[in-house]
Amino acid sequence: KVEVLEVFMYSCPHCYHLEPDIHAWLERMPDNVEFRRMPAVFGPKVEPHARAFYATELMGVQDKFHLPLFRALHEQKRAIWDEDALVAFAEEQGIDGAEFRKAFNSFFVNMKVRRATEMVQRLGVESVPSMIVNGKYRTGPSQTGGRENLVKVIDHLIGIESGAVAADRASPVPASGS
Repeated sequence: KVEVLEVFMYSCPHCYHLEPDIHAWLERMPDNVEFRRMPAVFGPKVEPHARAFYATELMGVQDKFHLPLFRALHEQKRAIWDEDALVAFAEEQGIDGAEFRKAFNSFFVNMKVRRATEMVQRLGVESVPSMIVNGKYRTGPSQTGGRENLVKVIDHLIGIESGAVAADRASPVPASGS
């Protein structure tokens, strides 16, 4: 399997605008691809969003939460930044608030947020959205000339990693610490 990792932040307008392109790509992505998302934690203000992402993952309700949170922040301009606001928002989406809060503060979520913070640094992610293909290639709309080209580049990198495309013009993410 070839892993495609989207590094994003709920507060990022570029990440929000990329969602329809990602959704369309997910419907046609190759069978040999595993897609994952990882929230970037660039500071304490966005950590609650990362915690909410992993809490909904733990609860198996990301489909009820992910896009609605993006919409609430970017379309409705709602201030959903702290634990209490996120619990209330989860409840609005039909998610049990007490269970969400329990997951939000769980060891699992603490571990996932810590790991995401470390991974962002290790992968050299300085902006979002960023797409990491197989831990080797880092790209994003700013490197590809826009969202439309991003999907083409991702497909090309998947081809390289699958052995279907020559790697002569691809540039790997610089390996750090290896």
